[in-house]
Amino acid sequence: MIPEFEPHPLLTNGHAMTIAAALVPRRFDLAPAEERRFRVDEETFLLGHCHWLPGRKKDVPVLVVVHGLEGSSDSNYTRGIAEKAFRRSFHVLRLNQRNCGPSEELTPTLYNSAMSGDYRAVLEELVNVDGFEQVFFAGYSMGGNLVTKMAGEYGADAPRALRGVCTVCPAIDLAACSAALERSENYLYQRRFVNGLLSRYARKRKMSPQRYPEGSPRHIRTVREFDEFVIAPLFGYRGANDYYQQASAKRVVADARVPMLLITAQDDPFVPYSSFLTAQISDNPCIQFVAPTHGGHCGFISKRGGAERFWAEQRIVDFCDRLREQS
Repeated sequence: MIPEFEPHPLLTNGHAMTIAAALVPRRFDLAPAEERRFRVDEETFLLGHCHWLPGRKKDVPVLVVVHGLEGSSDSNYTRGIAEKAFRRSFHVLRLNQRNCGPSEELTPTLYNSAMSGDYRAVLEELVNVDGFEQVFFAGYSMGGNLVTKMAGEYGADAPRALRGVCTVCPAIDLAACSAALERSENYLYQRRFVNGLLSRYARKRKMSPQRYPEGSPRHIRTVREFDEFVIAPLFGYRGANDYYQQASAKRVVADARVPMLLITAQDDPFVPYSSFLTAQISDNPCIQFVAPTHGGHCGFISKRGGAERFWAEQRIVDFCDRLREQS
C-alpha cells in the first residue's frame, strides 16, 4: 500500500511545487562516487557515477537513476534517490544521458527521447560484464519516457535481471508535452529548456563542426521548433511529429511486462495527466499507477519531514526494496 501524498501546505499549486523542487537547496550524505563509462555504440559512452556497497557483491541489487531534460547525474532528485537507496543497501548508479553533466566529449551526437537503446546497453553491461543479478531503473520526466520505452520494447523478453522500472512524471507523449509547454503560463519553463538546448547545440557544433550544419538556429523559440529543425533532421525523422510518434513511450507501454511504478501529478504543468489516461496506463496489470492531485512536475515535496519530505524518491526505493525481498 503506497502512502498518500500530502503536499507541503505552501505548495499546493503545480507551478509553486515545480519551481520549489528545482530551486530549494538540498544537502546529501553521499560518499564520493566512482566514475564509470558505459559504451552504448561505436562512438558513444555514457558517464555514470557509481556508489558501490563494500565488496561490490553481485547479488546486491543495482538501482540506475536517469535524469530528465537538461538535467544530469547531479540533479537533486538523482542524488536524493541515491542517498535513500544506498542506505537501504542498494548499489546505485547515477547516469548521465548523452552530453549531460561532464560528458560532452564522450559522444559526437546530441541526445534525444528515442535513445532507449542506450539504457539497454547499460543494463546488458551490468548483467553480462559485471554479473549483477538484479537491476532496477528509475527515470524522471524525459528519463522516465526512456526507461518506460525500454521496458515496453523488451515486452515479455526482458532479461530476468531487470527486476523493475520506476518513473516520475514521465513524458510518454512528447507531442502533448510540447503543446503544453507552449501555453503562456509555461513560458519560463519553455525558455529555460530552449536556452539550455541551444547552448548545448552551440558547444557541440564547435566540437564537431563537420557533423552539424552551418548557421545558428537562433530563430528557435520553442522545444517543438528545436525538435523540428535540429533533432529531426540530425536523426533521420521526417519532422517533429514523426520524432514524437517514434520516441514516445505511449506507443509501447502496453507491452511492458516488468513490474513498474509510474508516479505522476494531476497538476503537472507540462506533462498532461490526460496523456496517461489516453495511453490507458491502468489497463496494464504490471504497472502500479499513482497520480496524486498535487505534486507539480517531479516535485512531490511532502508536508512530512525526514525521508518522507521528497515523497516520490521514497516511493521508488520502497517499491524496489519490496521487489528485492521477493527474489
